[in-house]
Amino acid sequence: MKADLVLRNALIAQQAGLVDISVKDGLITGIKRQIRCEAVEEEDLEGAFVFPGFVDSHIHLDKACIMERCSICAGTLEEAVRETAKAKAGFSEEDVYQRASTLVSKAITHGTNRMRTFVEIDPRAGMRSFEAIKRVREDYAFAIDIQICAFAQEGLTQEPETEAMLDDALRSGADVIGGCPYTDADPAEHVRRIFALARKHDVDVDFHLDFSLDPGKTDLPAVIEATRMNGYAGRVTIGHVTNLSALDPDALSAIGKKIADADIALTVLPATDLFLMGRQYSSNVPRGIAPANLLSKLGVKTAIATNNVLNPFTPFGDSSLARMANLYANVMQLSRDADIDLVFDMVGSQAASIIGSRREVIVGRPADIVALDAANACEVVRSSALALAGWKRGKKTFSRPRAQLLKAAMITGES
Repeated sequence: MKADLVLRNALIAQQAGLVDISVKDGLITGIKRQIRCEAVEEEDLEGAFVFPGFVDSHIHLDKACIMERCSICAGTLEEAVRETAKAKAGFSEEDVYQRASTLVSKAITHGTNRMRTFVEIDPRAGMRSFEAIKRVREDYAFAIDIQICAFAQEGLTQEPETEAMLDDALRSGADVIGGCPYTDADPAEHVRRIFALARKHDVDVDFHLDFSLDPGKTDLPAVIEATRMNGYAGRVTIGHVTNLSALDPDALSAIGKKIADADIALTVLPATDLFLMGRQYSSNVPRGIAPANLLSKLGVKTAIATNNVLNPFTPFGDSSLARMANLYANVMQLSRDADIDLVFDMVGSQAASIIGSRREVIVGRPADIVALDAANACEVVRSSALALAGWKRGKKTFSRPRAQLLKAAMITGES
């Protein structure tokens, strides 16, 4: 047998002990101990844990890294929307391209090889951000698959131009339609129009939803009903839904079963939700993160994602999903291995299923592989393990050598 690539001494979830992985023509051709074959290239992974790569199911590339252009005083959602709206009016296509490219590059080197990015399209942003992100999608396709969600951040019904622009974007390269009912003067009509655009172009829907701590202020029932009415089971995702964190166990179980029955997926955004929620509290500040781990056990397909990086929504971040998974597990006070493994799936296999991208490290599948400095999935989350290297269809896309402690540099008697 001949191979283009053999990765030696890897750990994978499906098998005990070290295995070798052979690749030919972009596909995995063998997984077993001590593969013997002629290979164009070999690499010793020295016990690294390998998997198909992290999946960021909710990120905003267009408005990343704009802290120097905005002010944060109140630290609220309303302020973040307002400050970003002012900033994006000055975005140029090249500006968005450069900032997005920087963040995508970081995401790749953190082990992410699939993502869904929202792109704001309205009279202030125009189509500039959309055109820039299409270029990023093309230029980085060697390492990452990017879905573009045409997004109405600031409402729809009060701004008819936005609806026409979203329609145009869906004709010219957008993969998904995104809505935000809580910023619209008529949330129910907003939901209806987003679904109408989705059906017109036969694309999936992804809503920013119920971004508050008030369970009584909710557009979730309207989204559940619209999902059923439009026959969109399995094609709708909701993000944030922070008011689920304020429900008692019985109420959470009841609404969780409704979400699961409608086959609606949920993405939680820990960094943003922690930063923006609970600003009205001076003590016992709530976390404001929807309990995705509990909802997953009720049958809801769940994911953890980055959302924003270095802007008024989240003035932190580096697009590391290992770090985001660690943050979620820590804040939600998870400790059992089974719960931690579920968190890993929420930045891996479950997130992949949400964006319609099934990948596995098995024979016959594409050789999309990321090696992590850990022994298993649980350790990845517990330690925010670094990504060491990645391959897309068998072609190496990045590398990060393990750090080395230079003991030889120690000199007796010096501090």
